Amino acid sequence: MLLEKPKLFRTYKEAFWVLGVLSLILSVRLLLLYWEYNEFIGKPFYYTHALVLQQYTKQKDNKPYQVLKLRTKEEYTLYTTAHLKENLTNYKIRIRLIPDTSLGFWEYLQAFYIKSTIKEVYQKVETTKGKLLETLASQHQEREVISFYQAIFLATPLDKALREKIAMLGVSHLVALSGFHLSILWVVVYGLLLLLYEPLQQRYFPYRYSLIDLGILTIILLFGYLWFVEFPPSLLRSFAMLLIAWMALLLGIELVSFGLLGFIVIVLLALFPRLIVSLGFWFSVSGVFYIYLILHWSKRVHKYIISFIFIPLGIFILMQPIVHTLFGITTLWQLLSPPLSLLFTLFYPLVIALHLINMGGVMDSWLVWLFSLPKGYEENILSLELLIGYIILSLGAINSKIFFILTLLVSFLYLCYLYTFI
Repeated sequence: MLLEKPKLFRTYKEAFWVLGVLSLILSVRLLLLYWEYNEFIGKPFYYTHALVLQQYTKQKDNKPYQVLKLRTKEEYTLYTTAHLKENLTNYKIRIRLIPDTSLGFWEYLQAFYIKSTIKEVYQKVETTKGKLLETLASQHQEREVISFYQAIFLATPLDKALREKIAMLGVSHLVALSGFHLSILWVVVYGLLLLLYEPLQQRYFPYRYSLIDLGILTIILLFGYLWFVEFPPSLLRSFAMLLIAWMALLLGIELVSFGLLGFIVIVLLALFPRLIVSLGFWFSVSGVFYIYLILHWSKRVHKYIISFIFIPLGIFILMQPIVHTLFGITTLWQLLSPPLSLLFTLFYPLVIALHLINMGGVMDSWLVWLFSLPKGYEENILSLELLIGYIILSLGAINSKIFFILTLLVSFLYLCYLYTFI
């Protein structure tokens, strides 16, 4: 008889105290941010320096204007507008910000819009990331393909037109860096290190444990990557999950645990309270929650069936009500999402290798063809009231198989409703 792995918390009382302290820290951090917010909107204007992260054109009354995404020296990420002829992406600028009292606190925690006046443009900032983006772009001809690869490798924003096509294909989760990408990178990095480590271990230090030695090195390398791409919220959650999962493996603690997931979420919110308004973060958490739910109720099923059938199909079905509460884009091409997700596990490490040997353009024609498939879409938004009901049903599925079956049934019926009448 196998011994049951210990849980993260031995008692409910222990869990209550730990999560209570973390919740208190989160409340204090939010209170401090609220004071900072009041001070910010209380100023009529102030000057700062910023880096232009992105620039694109929009139109109003048939008149074009430029939208700039900026990161200020105070670490604000914000949007503003200007009438410009030149592209200022990656340029450092001096700017006059004009706060508006209509800006809400929750908007302030996100990347918000603010009126401004550009006072001075400095030299273009040459960074290692910028050089990598240029190197990446040099291996491709199509603008959409360049934008795609820059997004999946270096977490840059997608071009607006491509973002819409990606949404119509139902593969936005494959482009936004998340735990899916990080798990692939873990397998690749750890596997390559293991090939070098094992011969040395067998000859010189057979007493060492590869999970400890290579785990530490892999974690350091992946954290370096996380820092390099500037901590996208979904990737930050994934890294914290990976770090704690690795530590849990070493300690023998149960991995597929909703308590563990909840602990990671509250720790991250306490450390980075702005994540509370990050859609990418909550979509990432939702995806992991439903993976855990599937694993929890399919323990007797063969692991390959779970990995290649249950999880891809299950996540696609179970996430439909979550996704369609905020994003209404619906097309039949989104039914390709499960097989494309499976193919991506091979595609991602392959194209990394191809770009390293300067052959990144090999798959370009296939990508151009894929992006050209969707031509139009319908809007279907699920009401907030129905979403709340679905979330309650999903939480009930943690301890009840009947609730789990009902959750699957409700999400499947909703999927049928979405795609039958297009």
